[in-house]
Amino acid sequence: MKARLLLAPCLAAALLLAAVMSSAAAAPAPTATKACSTAGLVVWAGEEPGGGAAGSVYYRIELTNLSTATCTVKGYPKVNAVDLKGHRIGAFATHEAGKAAKLVTLAPGQSASATLRIVDALNFPADKCKATTAAGLRVAIPGGHGNKIAPLAFETCVRAASKTLSVAPVRATG
Repeated sequence: MKARLLLAPCLAAALLLAAVMSSAAAAPAPTATKACSTAGLVVWAGEEPGGGAAGSVYYRIELTNLSTATCTVKGYPKVNAVDLKGHRIGAFATHEAGKAAKLVTLAPGQSASATLRIVDALNFPADKCKATTAAGLRVAIPGGHGNKIAPLAFETCVRAASKTLSVAPVRATG
């Protein structure tokens, strides 16, 4: 009789353990969110409110997820000025110091932004700069795939030694 009484709780515990293990095995594993690609993003640039400083102007590079899937971006976008034909002008943007990059998850319709500083080309000696007007920015998706051109006319330097662009890492917006 005592053996039967001891056997019943052990059997119940074994059945409970088997049920928990089978439901855990049947539960789908969480899927990792994929990095954003240009196919699902719209990229544009606009002036930051109060975005002027002595010799520079600050712009916001906005990445908006227009796809039907959630995706992620992380880090600094690779940015350079382009002419009307999409050819690179001057140097790539340098990274703003002291800014930590964080993973930003974009659900459909959400945006992330990065602050871009454009130094006035007239701050550089003419022979070191060779000023010209850019037609836009080529923006590579940070931690993602591809690049897009955002229209934006501004003065920049043809000579890569004169660095007119610097960019901060992407951050979640609003």
